[in-house]
Amino acid sequence: MVDESLLKSIKAAQDAGAASASPEDMMRMYEFVKQISKENEDLKEELEDMDIAISMIITDNNKKYWLTVKEGDLDYGEGNVDNPSFTMSSTLEVGAGILMGEVDATSAYMAGDITVEGNLQDAMAFQEIIELALEAYEDLAEDL
Repeated sequence: MVDESLLKSIKAAQDAGAASASPEDMMRMYEFVKQISKENEDLKEELEDMDIAISMIITDNNKKYWLTVKEGDLDYGEGNVDNPSFTMSSTLEVGAGILMGEVDATSAYMAGDITVEGNLQDAMAFQEIIELALEAYEDLAEDL
């Protein structure tokens, strides 16, 4: 079961909008994705055969995050990851906007608001993970 206090803090961050996001809001979103990946069948299926390591750089806050998926297990943290499948760089507002569902990653990429170095196919798979997690979040947030 996803932690209700986590859901409430994400809802508060979404209500405030990506422009007001903090690095901690991004970490809360990663924690939500980790928790929901244990419960949501669609997300479990998406992660099942995935083996990726993602590096995310927040350019205006000098923060680095990583997210890994291996054999269905998702993990995340602050700092660097060895041998990333791709590296995504953006401002905090754009990165948080993607995680909160305010910003479409493909549109942001095409507009130059994010850069991706490495495997674009893995970047698209990451976007699918985020979309599935956001769908699950919407279902859970209805009850808050």
